[in-house]
Amino acid sequence: MYRKFYEELTAWENNKIQEPLLVVGARQVGKTWIIKEFCENTYDDFVYINLEEQRELVSIFDNSLQPEAILKNISIFLGRQIQRDTTLVIDEIQQSERAITALKYFAEADCNYRVIGAGSLLGVKINRFESSFPVGKVRIKYMYPMDFEEFLLATGEEQLRDAIKYSFEKMIQLPEAIHKKALDIYHDYLIVGGMPAAVNNYVNTSCNIALFDGEILSNLHLAYLADMSKYVRNASETAKITAVYESIPGQLAKPNPKFKYKEIKSTAVKRDYYGPIDWLDSSGMIIKINKIESPRTPLKAYEDIDNFKIYYSDVGILSCECEVNPSDLLQKTHNIYKGAIIENYVLSQLKINYKNLYFYKPSDSMEIDLMIAIDGKTIPIEVKSGRHKSSKSLKNYIETYEPEYAIRISENNFGYVDNIKSIPLYAVFCI
Repeated sequence: MYRKFYEELTAWENNKIQEPLLVVGARQVGKTWIIKEFCENTYDDFVYINLEEQRELVSIFDNSLQPEAILKNISIFLGRQIQRDTTLVIDEIQQSERAITALKYFAEADCNYRVIGAGSLLGVKINRFESSFPVGKVRIKYMYPMDFEEFLLATGEEQLRDAIKYSFEKMIQLPEAIHKKALDIYHDYLIVGGMPAAVNNYVNTSCNIALFDGEILSNLHLAYLADMSKYVRNASETAKITAVYESIPGQLAKPNPKFKYKEIKSTAVKRDYYGPIDWLDSSGMIIKINKIESPRTPLKAYEDIDNFKIYYSDVGILSCECEVNPSDLLQKTHNIYKGAIIENYVLSQLKINYKNLYFYKPSDSMEIDLMIAIDGKTIPIEVKSGRHKSSKSLKNYIETYEPEYAIRISENNFGYVDNIKSIPLYAVFCI
């Protein structure tokens, strides 16, 4: 399946960037697959090691961190010659802090070694690095679940993808039949999500959502919970991380989905749960968006880190945990989780292009679902999920702040009226 991340790997190689590449992302988003695919297509020779499956290899980094010594020892262990121009892939590199430290020496060597590291909880290790992290000596790139564009390509809908992108660029409506087809596939994506294993199952069942095996997502959810116990220092922290993660669907179902510690348990306070939330955020398992106090750029300068919302990194996992059926998410149906799932979908699409996402709520009469900066300008985004409101908030915002334009995301076709760009839900990946 085509993954946009392949282009990140290609750019790193084509520019002959000296710093090793670290690929960060949640479990099962496709990191190992895309790296191996890239290496097989790009290099004459590469070596792949996995520090979780081959735990004995961790000891190789306990001695010298010089590249030649490391490559020599790996060569002896594997029983094959490794040359200077052999590309080295170190999967689950978070298993060895010294292996991460060794990347500094690869970056500083006279030879431009090609080294790629990856790990399912590498983000957690980076944030909790106990010694000196090799800042400036590695390139860190984040990989996410498949977005809706990649989903369309996986299902053989390249022409539809092209039509959506063209309509977005020109801001012209798609023919109603094509608009409806795109909405139908988008509704399937809400159930399947972007985890490659789930998408693969959907494709292999002739893209028939009735035949989709939801157990794939249930098992992924369980694997995430297992990671919490495997990579956390003690049972108490594991319990807190699990409690936060399991509380998210219920919190999102509320009319006001702002995260509340009391929804975890009545005695919960920030002091006890700030660390677990940070762990989940660093692992790539959640998307956290903070409130901003003022809609001015740079938006980060005005963020309120104590007021935030939390979503799952993949909408399919949320739909699975909420036990919704495809019919529950259709336009005229009402389901307690529908608004949360649609918002989660939009967040997961935008997160790929925007590192930081924010919401704005200056008063009870105005709440803007999302705020992003495009070309240095603050753009308000309203998501018509059917959760709770009309366009009153967006109208008030436009009258107060006079943005260059605003965006309304809904099931409506493309359009541009009264300085508001109407963007269909299936076209969020274009933003």
